[in-house]
Amino acid sequence: MFSKEASKALRKEFWISFGKSFPRKWILYNTKIKNFSFKFYFDTKKALVALDIEDPDLEKRIHYYEKLESLKSALTENYLPDAIYSDIYFLENGKEISRIYVLKENVCIHNKNTWQETMQFLNETMIKFEEFYTDFEDFIKS
Repeated sequence: MFSKEASKALRKEFWISFGKSFPRKWILYNTKIKNFSFKFYFDTKKALVALDIEDPDLEKRIHYYEKLESLKSALTENYLPDAIYSDIYFLENGKEISRIYVLKENVCIHNKNTWQETMQFLNETMIKFEEFYTDFEDFIKS
């Protein structure tokens, strides 16, 4: 069991180490679509790379999700075969979003022995997600 402070310090150490190991300018929030962003996530049970559609306007959220759903075969056949599509996804704070993500289970941010494989997973997955987005950006934005 880790104290809140020790957990926070480990998280900080992981993300600093990740940034140094894989220095790169990620797209993340710079998609040029409001409430449409890429995210890294790592906790005590799993890691994931996600494309979140968080628009409070349900029609806009559905619009972008349906565009991405129409590209599902392209994404899973050419970039990320393990991508999971979720039109309704609840964040820990209860907020409802739409999310497409790739999950890696059985890794723990508190266990440094899983850090290297998690860093490689996050890096490789985000690169492929960004390639997909860049290739289909004009269609997604239209």
